[in-house]
Amino acid sequence: MDGVLVESEHLWEELWTAFAARRGAAWTAEQTRTVQGMSAPEWAAHLAAFSGLGTDDGSVGATEHEVVDGMIAALEGGRIELLDGAREMVVAVSDRAPIALASSAPRRVIDAVLDHHGLTRRFTATVSSAEVPRGKPAPDVYLAAAERLGAAPARCLAVEDSSNGLRAAAAAGMTVVAIPNPTYPPAQDALAQAALAARDHAEVRDFLLANLAGTTEGAAR
Repeated sequence: MDGVLVESEHLWEELWTAFAARRGAAWTAEQTRTVQGMSAPEWAAHLAAFSGLGTDDGSVGATEHEVVDGMIAALEGGRIELLDGAREMVVAVSDRAPIALASSAPRRVIDAVLDHHGLTRRFTATVSSAEVPRGKPAPDVYLAAAERLGAAPARCLAVEDSSNGLRAAAAAGMTVVAIPNPTYPPAQDALAQAALAARDHAEVRDFLLANLAGTTEGAAR
């Protein structure tokens, strides 16, 4: 979702940075690269420890809640918009095959974003990496998405923008389409696992539709 459907990666970084700063810690781009793709419990544990709060359940839970509250406020304030071509891509592909959302975002953010932009009914399934044992780059969230679609992973197409997302989808055995995030470009080793590095969402849409021709299997995104 983040970086593929909506412009939001910078907001996560903004909120992590502000959370740490309020506790006297200086969050850097290196820290952002470390946690991108992690599930909410994973990045919350990292952020809590980095900010000097410890990693007990109470500290981690409170850290996640505060940051997620910030994301919901950003959404309600009109700061989380769909990327150009994202709606058209989702509509065109979901008209042809069932699709799933495999996201590192917590459930509360996934549901709020899709509802806000009127896309909820377009997805047959949505999975948060907080709902599986391991976050990206482990393949767990993509494998769960494929299972909920009733599709073998090898028959699925996955769209990703980040290094750990690309690695996760590839590790799940899916055909991976990259739409590189210009602000947080994926590492070359991760990008090399993609069948296509697309210029924009229109190119992604056309690739997905071409590869779905003649099949009723799903696409996990």
